[in-house]
Amino acid sequence: MKTLILTGWGWKEYPVAAAVALKALGGGAEVLGVSMRRLPEFLESYDGAQKSVVIAGVGLTGDEPRLADALKSLKGRGVEISWISSVDFTPSQRETLAPLMKSMVRPEGTLLDAVGLFYGVDVSKYAPYAEEGRKTTAEVRAWHELVDAAMYAHRNYQDEKSYQRAIRYLAEGVGHDAWDQESRSLVAHYRRYGGRELVGKSTTMSTLRDRIARIASFPDARVLILGESGTGKETVALQIHTKSERRNEAFYAFNCASVTPNLLESRFFGHESGAFTGADKRKLGLFELANGGTLFLDEIGEMPLEAQGLLLRVLEGGRFLRMGGNEEISVDVRLITATNRNLPQRVREGKFREDLFQRLNVVQLRIPSLREHKEDIRDIADGWWLHHHRAHLSEEQISALWEYDYPGNVRELLNLLERATVLGETDFAALVAEHREMNAGLTDGAVSDPVSVPDELEAAIRLHVMRVFDKYGQNVSKTASALKVARNTVKKYVVCKAKRQKA
Repeated sequence: MKTLILTGWGWKEYPVAAAVALKALGGGAEVLGVSMRRLPEFLESYDGAQKSVVIAGVGLTGDEPRLADALKSLKGRGVEISWISSVDFTPSQRETLAPLMKSMVRPEGTLLDAVGLFYGVDVSKYAPYAEEGRKTTAEVRAWHELVDAAMYAHRNYQDEKSYQRAIRYLAEGVGHDAWDQESRSLVAHYRRYGGRELVGKSTTMSTLRDRIARIASFPDARVLILGESGTGKETVALQIHTKSERRNEAFYAFNCASVTPNLLESRFFGHESGAFTGADKRKLGLFELANGGTLFLDEIGEMPLEAQGLLLRVLEGGRFLRMGGNEEISVDVRLITATNRNLPQRVREGKFREDLFQRLNVVQLRIPSLREHKEDIRDIADGWWLHHHRAHLSEEQISALWEYDYPGNVRELLNLLERATVLGETDFAALVAEHREMNAGLTDGAVSDPVSVPDELEAAIRLHVMRVFDKYGQNVSKTASALKVARNTVKKYVVCKAKRQKA
C-alpha cells in the first residue's frame, strides 16, 4: 500500500522524523510538508492517491471540527490515517479525532522516539540530525542548511520538491558530496538571499507579496519603491529579483547618497585604465556588473542634480561609455529605485529632474509602515527570537512589543530585540518603556512627507494620536484635551503603563 508522509515546517526534528518513516517504508512513500493551519484544508482536498497517510509532527489544533470532518470523509473512502507526535491528544481531540485514526504519541519523549516506536526501528543514527543549537558535524550542518534552503524555496517560490529531496537524502544516507546540482544551486541561492524575506500573514503583507509577484513576472519593467526608512525597501527589491526570470543573474544594490557626484559616473559605468588619477586598471561599473540581472538604486531622491543626467542617459538607450573609453557598451538591466522622499515635491522644487522621474516611475510600489500591520509584529519578532535563541517569545513579551508604534519600522523592532539580547532583558514592558523614552524626541513635529502618511484612516489616526501623546509627555489628560477627545479615545490608540502615565 502506497503511503503519503505529511510532516511539519520549522524544527529540524520534523524532516528527520519523516526521513525515518520513509526509510522504514522502503523509500517508496511520497513526502510533503504541511503546516498545522493548512492540515484540515489539505486533507479536505486530498484525492486519496495513497491509501495510507502518516502525519508526523503536525499539530491537530488548526481547526478541530473541520479536521474531524476531513478525517471522517477519508476514512469513508478507505484511507488510513496515522498520527505520530510527541504531544498528546487534548481531551477534546481524544474524543473527536483519536477514534478516526491510528496514533503513536510520546509526550514524555521526542517525535523521533515516537516514529521509532511506531515503525519498530532504531533511530539513534538519525538523532544528531534532529538536534539544533548545539555543536554538530559538518555533515549535519550541511543537511540543516539544505533543509533551511528547501523551506525558503517553499515559502518564496512554492517549491514542494526540494523539501522532499532533502528528506530522501537523509533517509538514503546520501552525503552532501553526492547531492545533485539542483540541491547545490538551491543552497547557494539561499546563502545569498535567504536572510531577506518578508514576514507576516496580515492582509497588508499578503497584498504586498501579491503585487511583488505580479511585478516580478514582468522582468523588464522599471519599479519605483516608496516607503519610510526601515520598512525593507531593499528586501522588496530583492524579492522582485528572485521571483523574476532574472533570478539566476546578478543583483546589485547601491546607495545613491553614499558617493560624491564626481565619483558616480565611475560607479555607474566603470572606467578604463588611466581615465583619471589613480585609475591604474580597468574597472567595471554597476550597470555592466548587473547586466542580465537587477540593479537596485536606494535613496534615489538624494542623488545630486548634476549626477541625474548620467542615469537618464543610460535609461534612454541602455548604452553608455566607460570613463576614458570610446566603445559603447549595451546592457540589459532591470532597474529598481527606492526613496523615502516625496519625489514630485522635489521635482517642483527643482531638485529632481522631471524627465528622470518619469523614466523611473513606470511601476510604483509602496511599502506599508509597520504601524499599518502591527498584527505582524508577532511573526517578525518571534521568528527573529527563535532564530537567535532557539526559543519562542512569551505572550506577555509579544504584547509589550505591540504597545509601541515603531517610527523606525521593522529595523527599529529588530534593533530593540537585539538590545534585549545584549542586555539579557526579558521584561519587554520595561524594555519598551525605556526605548520609548530614549526615542521620544524623534517623533516630534508634523509629517511633511506624504510617503510617510499611512493610506488607511485608522493607521493615520493612530500615528497622529501617538505623536500628540509624545508631544505632551505621554500625559493622557493633556493629549485628550489637545485632541478634543475623551481620555478613553486616547487610550484606544496608545498603551501606557501605570508607572509611565502622568495623568
